Amino acid sequence: MEIGRERALVLHGGGAAGNAWEIGVVAGLFDAGLDVTKADVIIGTSAGSTAAAQITSATPTELFAAILSAAPQQRTAPGGPEGGRVPIGPAADHMEITSRIIAAAEDAADMRRRMGAAALEMDASSDGSGQAQWRGVVAARLPSQRWPEQPLLITAVDAHTGEPVVFDRHSGVDLVDAVAASTSNGFGVPPYSIGDNRYINGGYRRNENADLAAGYARVLVLSPFGGRSRHPVEWGMHLAAQVDELRASGSRVETIFPDSDSLNAFGVNMMDLSTRPPAAQAGYHQGRALAGQLTEFWR
Repeated sequence: MEIGRERALVLHGGGAAGNAWEIGVVAGLFDAGLDVTKADVIIGTSAGSTAAAQITSATPTELFAAILSAAPQQRTAPGGPEGGRVPIGPAADHMEITSRIIAAAEDAADMRRRMGAAALEMDASSDGSGQAQWRGVVAARLPSQRWPEQPLLITAVDAHTGEPVVFDRHSGVDLVDAVAASTSNGFGVPPYSIGDNRYINGGYRRNENADLAAGYARVLVLSPFGGRSRHPVEWGMHLAAQVDELRASGSRVETIFPDSDSLNAFGVNMMDLSTRPPAAQAGYHQGRALAGQLTEFWR
């Protein structure tokens, strides 16, 4: 392994609950004496891109406290994106559309092209106001809108071509725009425009995108969905395939999945803002409990 390529932190998506859980886990580890925010690279996808940008510009303790002190949100109708939960309303429409696309696709590249085309078609009749609104939402979530000096990779997919994209501070793209692109699912949140290009969620690249940590000695992956994937196993999108590749190339890999308390905190709709405080609290306890066994691995 090269000098300066020792530790990689990978943060996957998972909606409002997943983001809060990741912040809670990182804060729990931090308060127990293990600071994973000083990784040599942080890789963020979808809601994990928000968490990645957040932990590079504020302490985990501050971020965790902000979630717990936020104004209470009313719990909304159920609708989770993964793992056997039964969504209704807009989330169900999104699940139905994307499930049809996945079923019709020949492989992952074909799936990405189809996802982008469908998202662009659905957005063709919009008035374009969603772009500014979403950028404002994302900007409000970030303690700083400047790229950190610390290496930070944000994933997305080009909606026109289906090609994966990885943004960093050398890409000539504002951090807010990179995170907004990565968190656009292409349906509930329309494809995000940067210049002449439009982007959809980075999770369409390869779920957790842990493979971007290739070449790092130690890789820690936080996956709110527990490594699950809706895609056929043969496509290699699953976290298990990425972990196998990393280990085959010499990396040590550890994963953190939600425990039973965390899953209970998520409820049935991980997009529901009211899940954030309990998800963060459950993640915090989980992080504190795991700090001891992860210390040797990380340090």
